[in-house]
Amino acid sequence: MAGGAGELVRDVPDPATVQTVWNGLVAEIPSMRVYEKTMSVAVNAEYARMATPVNDGDEVAFLPPVSGGMAMKGPHETGQPTG
Repeated sequence: MAGGAGELVRDVPDPATVQTVWNGLVAEIPSMRVYEKTMSVAVNAEYARMATPVNDGDEVAFLPPVSGGMAMKGPHETGQPTG
């Protein structure tokens, strides 16, 4: 994570959404803004949208885009990187 931590605990004002949490994070770590259009978001381990409400005690995860892996050919792995 660009912020240097795998987990951050923050208080956000009510009513809050994932966007509220994101805005606070970007205010604190401006370099994170580049991920806004490409990341996935989860609330309590369920995929969510930026407009999803956030309640006290919820876990909000911002998941960066990932790539790579193994190419598949039918039901068998080819062992060739996908790029």
